[in-house]
Amino acid sequence: MSKMRVDEDERRARQEAHWLVREFGAEAPLYAAMKAEKAIEQKDFGRCARWKRVLEILADKPLADISRGVAAK
Repeated sequence: MSKMRVDEDERRARQEAHWLVREFGAEAPLYAAMKAEKAIEQKDFGRCARWKRVLEILADKPLADISRGVAAK
């Protein structure tokens, strides 16, 4: 996988995390987990990996930091 693709995947995961926090607040990790589960059911493991990264982002930072961090970029 190229460096550009990795950066694009990370950017997209951070955008998804930001959107989930904006839409669902403290329940954002629950919605990300549901998206990951649906991807597994559909055997879309690439999409599942992205949602797993979203869950990691949500777990690593307080929700307010995610909202500010993505909005500033």
